[in-house]
Amino acid sequence: MVQMVKQSASGEFDAALALAREYLEQLKKEQKNARESIEIVKKMLSGEETNQTHFLKRKEAACYLHISMDTLRNWEMNGLLTVKRRQNGYRVYTDEDIQRLKIIRALRCANYSLEAILRMLSKLSENPQSDIQYILNTPTADAEIISVCDKLLFSLSDAENNAHKMILMLQGMRDKFS
Repeated sequence: MVQMVKQSASGEFDAALALAREYLEQLKKEQKNARESIEIVKKMLSGEETNQTHFLKRKEAACYLHISMDTLRNWEMNGLLTVKRRQNGYRVYTDEDIQRLKIIRALRCANYSLEAILRMLSKLSENPQSDIQYILNTPTADAEIISVCDKLLFSLSDAENNAHKMILMLQGMRDKFS
């Protein structure tokens, strides 16, 4: 967004529009990720089982989740995920691991600490009926995991509306000054 403002300030409205549209697409991806995480958490809380159909290597899992391998490695080193290994020692990520990683990604996007996420995941593994609100120790007393994602979606929706307004303003500026 900073680059977009710089481009528009220098009269490069087409470049600024391209950056604003790119930002809008990123917001849509984040909304999709947040909605998907909400569904995963709902299934996790209801006790639904997942079918093990995929086994991904670390690089494949990182690419699939649109995160870096360093991020994935960091989450593993901090105990958020224990990855199974094949006989040859290579890590293998199952569908269950991918779902867990999607939840971690959504909570990180909502600015939860790795410690709070680990605490929540550990307690949920022990007892799916655990009080997630208490475990996460969120700043607001009435927040729970689903509302955390809802707040994320609300913020993303606001950002999307602002991006649309910015695009309209840039188009108007381009028409007026070009």
